[in-house]
Amino acid sequence: MSKKKRDNRGFVFSTNPDFQYDHSEPEYSDLEPRLQNLKIYLDRKARKGKVVTLITGYHGSEDGLKDLGKTLKSKCGVGGTAKNGEIILQGDHREKVFKFLIEKGYSKTKKAGG
Repeated sequence: MSKKKRDNRGFVFSTNPDFQYDHSEPEYSDLEPRLQNLKIYLDRKARKGKVVTLITGYHGSEDGLKDLGKTLKSKCGVGGTAKNGEIILQGDHREKVFKFLIEKGYSKTKKAGG
């Protein structure tokens, strides 16, 4: 049994014979750091009890996210990843990340969670 794959925007069928679906991804421009609403969490879910620092709320290009993630990973000296609008750093580095982001102009950064 084959499964019918749907696109991201929910289009399944169009009765318009001239309909052309645009497959291109939208271009995101990076917001200024002072306009970013970043939140820093400590997370253990689905990680076998291991602690990670999770930074969410980044709005901008995937390249900008990866650059910020790379900078944070090198600043903290840990591994991690940056994808889907989130940056994950191995271990508890909330204080270092918070101070670094404030210094870099991300003034709306907040610590969230317990």
